[in-house]
Amino acid sequence: MRGEYAMSISHLLITTLILTVAIAVRYLLVVVAVYWLVWGRKDGRVMGRRLNRDRPRAATIRHELKLSLLSSWIYALPAAVVWEAWRGGGTLIYLDVARYGVPWLFVSGALYLLLQDTYYYWLHRLMHQRMVFRYVHAGHHRSRQPTPFASFSFDWAEAALSAWLLPALTFVIPIHPGVIVLLLTVMTIAAVLNHAGAELLPDWLVQGPIGAGLISATHHSVHHTHYGANFGLYFRFWDRVMGTDMMLEREPSVVAEV
Repeated sequence: MRGEYAMSISHLLITTLILTVAIAVRYLLVVVAVYWLVWGRKDGRVMGRRLNRDRPRAATIRHELKLSLLSSWIYALPAAVVWEAWRGGGTLIYLDVARYGVPWLFVSGALYLLLQDTYYYWLHRLMHQRMVFRYVHAGHHRSRQPTPFASFSFDWAEAALSAWLLPALTFVIPIHPGVIVLLLTVMTIAAVLNHAGAELLPDWLVQGPIGAGLISATHHSVHHTHYGANFGLYFRFWDRVMGTDMMLEREPSVVAEV
């Protein structure tokens, strides 16, 4: 019975190990697929509109891969806490859709995305403060021309600061497991595509009304060369409000040289 369940350290460690493997495998499957989709052609051409000046170097990929795999367990730990707490009835994760209704599925998903985006914008700006950057965020920015492998490559401190928010929200905002899976999918796809080194979205979308509000690879690649701009995660709202939004009117190959 869930009500009689008591979390133990052994349960938590086992669940953390399982989730660490799951997160790492998901990361590898997605990033390897996108990497070969973009950079795998033998003739040197890339799919989409190229943003990086140079083809990915093996040393860059090794660095991104190392940090990403080390980050996996840091993200797994708070997720494991939520899983074990849910088993004991200690979260607001629910299975019966009728309990809150279908509209709440969409509302809760939007709330989680907006809160995560807001939190990350301000955390990201903090991590770029001179006295914080080298200890928290420098590892990610070793990739001035990022590859898909950079989508999860964080120093341990950045991973710890980022990993707790969504799990914590499950204790205060009701959410269905289906919405959680959808959010994790959106997070993964957005992170990988935005670090692909090429813009896979069509120009009409990136340059149009939708692109004016959403982060894209074109938008985020500027952040890797202009550290004082483009701090958002999903949306450009906070960048626009705070005057940190930048889209360069140059050819992508020149952007990577700045």
